[in-house]
Amino acid sequence: MRTTLWFAVLAVAACGGCGGDDSSRSGATRPPASSQEPPSQPGAIPAGGLFSAPQPWTADVSGLAPSERSGAILSTLTQLGGWGNGNVLQTGFSLPVFAADATTPRMPVAGTDDYCFGGPDCDAVPAEMPVPEDANIEGSTDLTCDISGETDGQGDCHLLVVESDERRLYEVYQGSSDGETLTATGLFTWNLDQEYPPDLRGAQCTSADAAGLPIAALTPTADEVAAGSVVHALRFILPNDRMKEGVYVAPATHAGGPESTEPDAPPYGVRFRLKPDVDESGYSDGERVILAALKKHGMVLSDGGEIALTFADDRTAGARWADLGVDAQSFRGLSVDDFEVVDLGPEIPLTYACARTP
Repeated sequence: MRTTLWFAVLAVAACGGCGGDDSSRSGATRPPASSQEPPSQPGAIPAGGLFSAPQPWTADVSGLAPSERSGAILSTLTQLGGWGNGNVLQTGFSLPVFAADATTPRMPVAGTDDYCFGGPDCDAVPAEMPVPEDANIEGSTDLTCDISGETDGQGDCHLLVVESDERRLYEVYQGSSDGETLTATGLFTWNLDQEYPPDLRGAQCTSADAAGLPIAALTPTADEVAAGSVVHALRFILPNDRMKEGVYVAPATHAGGPESTEPDAPPYGVRFRLKPDVDESGYSDGERVILAALKKHGMVLSDGGEIALTFADDRTAGARWADLGVDAQSFRGLSVDDFEVVDLGPEIPLTYACARTP
């Protein structure tokens, strides 16, 4: 059994980026999408969402009444500084989501020293996962990555791969190649045909993201937007000092390093829904697809950092964000007051004592 010290280490170091999101450490941007050619991939990421079964993040919450705590939570967030990055609802594009199938080469996965920080949250290693030949880890141009965070844009070092034949999502936290082997602080897999219970992979269990959610399932792709519909909630993040310490709410199953002692600070897992009367005039067609998703499915607080929204790098897609009229500043005009809190369940005290779901 881990000691209290181990729980604290897990909270800070194995939270899937609780210290800052992938693209948020410097607000770095990627090369212009229009200059990139899509790689040859064995199969496309489906535009209708990754999971075939209903999941908490695919729920239609457009008809729900706001939580009785909605006003207090939004007011507190505003008082704490609002969105990160100077209170701007900015979008980052540093996370690629790779497609694979049964023909994709497999790569051995080994744990770093003290894999998963001694907890049961991660899948067992050694293991194997599909890694497309042209894959890169978030923040890097290849499969090497500096998990120390001392290299700009690196630290979380995520690798996200969807295997279409075995219907499985592989998500790596703090991955980097060591010769022919991929080392990782955490490997997490998801069955794309399973309807997960309310505690997902397990109560108090993290994932490649601090909230215990699958990153790729909440990350919009350019192909989804080009197809005209995003059928899931979006992932969003806030600075640690603007999230309530010591608790989370469903659909989260974990929290990273939230620090606010304000009783109505937003907790990990809170769902913000864009108000239905928010004016969409002046937005591009692609931007309106995202606005529609925010009004129907909302966005779920999933990690700590500065850049609020995470969209998939379009290098692995057929469509281009630039052609869709979507960029880092597309939604900067949306304020905290343009949202309301919905589907808010009871706060769950954070213990870090992961109990995996069979």
